[in-house]
Amino acid sequence: MMPEATKLLVKAERSIDAAQALLNRADLDFAASRAYYAMFYVAEAVLSAKGLRFRKHTGVHAAFGEQFAKTGSFDPKFHRWLVDAFDQRIQGDYDVESAVTSERITALIQQAREFLQEAKTYLSSRH
Repeated sequence: MMPEATKLLVKAERSIDAAQALLNRADLDFAASRAYYAMFYVAEAVLSAKGLRFRKHTGVHAAFGEQFAKTGSFDPKFHRWLVDAFDQRIQGDYDVESAVTSERITALIQQAREFLQEAKTYLSSRH
């Protein structure tokens, strides 16, 4: 596996751990942000393995959709989860009164874990 991809996957694992710790403290807004960033780092990792880098979140989202979801390399649900988690992160970061629930954060964290595992499998089979 490429060093940059490996580092991004480690960062994703740390972000999942942070999201879980924040959820345990009922700090839901920030837990949503960490869960999103875990998925974002995973998407960056698989894109970096193809030599692709982007400056904006929307670039990562679009490229992951084009390069992996549309091609069938990854189940399209992962792209949908990434975009949905981004929306949750925006709400958590910018809304004064967020409507994020602990159930939703629990689901986001589980999705991030599944996405991470899928990326590890994909990257280890490629290199």
